Amino acid sequence: MNVVDLLGPVVERVLSAGKLLSSEWHRIGGPRGHGDKAAIDSEIEAQLRLDLLELLHCDFWGEETGTHMTGHEYCWVVDPNDGTADFLQHRAGSAISVGLLHNAIPVLGVVYAPIAPDGGEDCISWAEGLPAIIRNRQTVHALLDQLRLTSNSVVLVSTAATSKPELNAELCAPAEFISMPSIAYRLARAAAGDAVVGTSLVPVSAHDVVGGHALLIGAGGVLIDQDGGPITYESEERMKEVSLRCFGGAPQACQELVTRDWKRLFR
Repeated sequence: MNVVDLLGPVVERVLSAGKLLSSEWHRIGGPRGHGDKAAIDSEIEAQLRLDLLELLHCDFWGEETGTHMTGHEYCWVVDPNDGTADFLQHRAGSAISVGLLHNAIPVLGVVYAPIAPDGGEDCISWAEGLPAIIRNRQTVHALLDQLRLTSNSVVLVSTAATSKPELNAELCAPAEFISMPSIAYRLARAAAGDAVVGTSLVPVSAHDVVGGHALLIGAGGVLIDQDGGPITYESEERMKEVSLRCFGGAPQACQELVTRDWKRLFR
């Protein structure tokens, strides 16, 4: 199968789902839900599940509507609203993430933030066979394999970093750190060259990262776990928790950051 042919239709479905997320964001009285559960999440995933399986009928791994795993060589992996807790607190930057695995390898990814932190909307996509990722219909050559951790670079971390800014600054040095919702979107922005690394310092599942992982592959980057090893999706058990911490972006910068004592943030 040529997954490049799938990319355009998948992007269309994700952009359509983004309208639902945007409408919920602007809802009078605010989005429905509390904690890390929003009603719109299940509604979006139910629609995406139908849409994606119509494009390619295969296995499906979803955050909200469950999984259907038969051993098919392809598997859709969906997070309908990565960053729900921040979304419900009206922090911009949550994202819809869709990835496609082929024999447990990410071969297509679309990460879409209908309401990006710096204004507007942001859709980043890639499929195996393309020479570079696509951002808002424009080709982006981020060349992550050439980037290093310097005073001019940025590391993207979660919004929790704002509670311990000095320690986060020390752990990310010499780079600047910027906090934003959604590990999927942090990985996507690293793939697009906005940052040298995007991180999650808490455990993540496949639905959190597969879409962003695909984008990193397309940009020449990596996604590694807390031990510096590559993140994989070879079993259902593994997909439930792919890492305790993850670092995605420029290979050399990721390997440098993984060695730092991030446990200090939780003491």
